[in-house]
Amino acid sequence: MVVGIKNVNTLTRKQKKSILFSVDLTLIAISLYCAFALRFGMVVPFSPMAENWQLFPAMLLVGAFTINLSRLHQIKLHAMDHRAFLRIASTAAALSLFAMGISFTLGLSGPRSIPLIFGAFFFLSSSLVRVIGLQVLLALGSKSKPDVRVAIYGAGAAGIQLAAALQQSAEARPCFFIDDNPNLHGLLMNGLPVHPQTKLAAKVQKHKIDRILLAMPSTERARRNEILQEISELSVEVMILPSYVDLMADGGVEQALRPVRPDELLGRDKVELDIPEIAKSYAGRTIMVTGAGGSIGSELCRQLLNRAPERIVLFEQSEFSLYAIDREIRGLVASSKKDVQIVTRLGSVTNRERIRTVIQEQGVDIILHAAAYKHVPMVEENELEGANNNVLGTQTVAEVAAEENLERFILVSTDKAVRPTNIMGATKRMAELVVQDIQTRNPQTKFAMVRFGNVLGSSGSVLPLFESQIRAGGPVTVTHPEVTRFFMTIPEAARLVLLAGAYAEGGDLFVLDMGKPQKIVDIARKMIQLSGRTVKESPDATGDIELKIVGLRPGEKLYEELLIDDDSLIATPHPKILRAQEAQLSQIEVAAMLREINKAIGAANPQHLRNTIKSSVDGYHQPKGEARPA
Repeated sequence: MVVGIKNVNTLTRKQKKSILFSVDLTLIAISLYCAFALRFGMVVPFSPMAENWQLFPAMLLVGAFTINLSRLHQIKLHAMDHRAFLRIASTAAALSLFAMGISFTLGLSGPRSIPLIFGAFFFLSSSLVRVIGLQVLLALGSKSKPDVRVAIYGAGAAGIQLAAALQQSAEARPCFFIDDNPNLHGLLMNGLPVHPQTKLAAKVQKHKIDRILLAMPSTERARRNEILQEISELSVEVMILPSYVDLMADGGVEQALRPVRPDELLGRDKVELDIPEIAKSYAGRTIMVTGAGGSIGSELCRQLLNRAPERIVLFEQSEFSLYAIDREIRGLVASSKKDVQIVTRLGSVTNRERIRTVIQEQGVDIILHAAAYKHVPMVEENELEGANNNVLGTQTVAEVAAEENLERFILVSTDKAVRPTNIMGATKRMAELVVQDIQTRNPQTKFAMVRFGNVLGSSGSVLPLFESQIRAGGPVTVTHPEVTRFFMTIPEAARLVLLAGAYAEGGDLFVLDMGKPQKIVDIARKMIQLSGRTVKESPDATGDIELKIVGLRPGEKLYEELLIDDDSLIATPHPKILRAQEAQLSQIEVAAMLREINKAIGAANPQHLRNTIKSSVDGYHQPKGEARPA
């Protein structure tokens, strides 16, 4: 018998329906018998049943029709809920009415209460059989599933749904709920007890919990961050349930569970930048995105789809990156049925004639210039190519934009351009100076620059590196215990660029208020703890994942700044967007700077380039003790 039950999952759905159909038919006969026995007070009521024997075959025939009509046998045991019980009750009521009708039609004798008792017995027995069957399946299933014990933080609607999904899955075994609502403490929800937050640590230890699932999708970010901070001290893995919109997009509760994202622990709320000014500035225009296959460029393309442009021109030097973003964007256009033309163009931003041809043939109105080499150590060792792409490439695209009388040109810059200690940051500062200079002679085109910090999830971000190091078992490497950075999400960065285009008046430099900078080492610790491991602070210490300090990389600063002059800020219509006014070079100084860069590149002389940077970029310096990379 046990073997047969264990093999229930090998049965086809048709076979399972047939079994339930047969069980319900059997319950009709048993319930009718029990109704007679209870009404007449006899265990075996031979005489009354003999007088009304016609009722039994008649009810079996009618019952088969009724069960089939109500699809009672199609109720999935794992999906038993109040609606399933209502269907059983309605079927039982219909059977009672049919019993009354058949008794009246055939002129059968006997108390009229028997059909009512019969219906009640059928409802109770049919419900009980299904509940018992479900518990047997769950018990047998729990023996074969991995012994991953989980606690669910949040006993609301999302938590209850999550518990129900996990109870029938092979992924984990829910043990209890944790909730802040005192009215729920001590109750059983989906068969699981609800405990207060104060008992979390004790319950985690008692039940040997492997994972805590945070099921509070509608809770404010600040409160959720507080809970995550508390949980991070328990050395268990933490996963978070997204919003209901994400649940529907991801295909269900169980599939939507995801690890805690690092940006949820950065100490500030997401900046809301999705405002009407963006849509107005890009609607009906043709926008060209350089570096369209990069982290920022690709997100700009996604964000533009919701701004109703006429055409998006994807401009990219890498064939594979262009292929990937083109395929993704065309898929988004098709699925959303948006009327946006997508054009792909291969080319380098240093190729003036290629840029001009693309602008003219596509009728470009706005350029979002995201193409850049931005990996600090890589550019530090390839400074000539970095300057060629970041400085001369920006000059080329900006000058062609001015010559073609484009409406706007937006340069994507970085906080590393402020008093830079590396070639990458210096080249981005030079690019800013070039754009400012071009604006002075071309008022018909609005030029603007956007400066922001580290972008979470971008190709140059350290956080994906931490995630891969944790998955590999460590060590997690941090360059210096005092390194701090400003962080923002990729959508925030992309919307800030679009917003700069909307607010641009000419020669503007925009920055985002990103709150306080975060220590990289603190983020590394939190990511290790929320993965369910403990931090190993040194090779001799105890812990699961070693946190290793490896020293600053060439050109790396301990901290980044967003402004050269902190008193240069001017407010914009958005409280989190600020316009900076900083000193710029004269036209003669910019021309001399570009001339020397061209000389250095032409002569393949990196030292000449570094000398030019020192004389042109305010605040540029190499950290003490740092030698030029070999």
